Amino acid sequence: MKFGKKLYTVKESYWIFYNGVRTLKYFFKARRNKEISPQFTERIMLAVTEVNKCAICSYAHTKRALESGMTAEEIQNMLSGIMDDVPDDEVAAVMFAQHYADTRGNPTMESWQRIVQIYGTSQAKGILGSIRMIMIGNTYGIPWSSFFNRFQGQADPRSSLHYELTMILGTLLIPVSFIHALIANLLKKPIISF
Repeated sequence: MKFGKKLYTVKESYWIFYNGVRTLKYFFKARRNKEISPQFTERIMLAVTEVNKCAICSYAHTKRALESGMTAEEIQNMLSGIMDDVPDDEVAAVMFAQHYADTRGNPTMESWQRIVQIYGTSQAKGILGSIRMIMIGNTYGIPWSSFFNRFQGQADPRSSLHYELTMILGTLLIPVSFIHALIANLLKKPIISF
């Protein structure tokens, strides 16, 4: 099994949510300032979803990608791990998104520095925010969708009822993670560490 395709633990989901909240404002700022187009956002989100194999996120972001103007062929390629259609100026960000997901949210310092060098600090933070948003979706989307699909005989083969119930109960930690992230933002802690 590929490292990034292993399901996330409750502890990991806490930190994934925490990191997502920490960069939420950068995601919205980059979108508002048109540093990241809807298509660019969807390419990042499809790349992360391809690594994590979240069926519900694949469905939702396929729809959004089509609405943003991406072709069905490009979307299918991205969900298959083929990046031939990604515009040259977005390739580094999409590759970083895959690296981020593959390393379970622990990219190398060198890879992050390269993204900042290529895109500048503001756009790089927006890219990171996009990645972290979909990581939250994947982390919770897999157990929730698997739980509901289980009753139709279509549960995620990596999952179990015990895992799904544990993760669903683990969502009770979301408010704590949210408050933790807000405090970290107030204290101006770094948004990424290595």
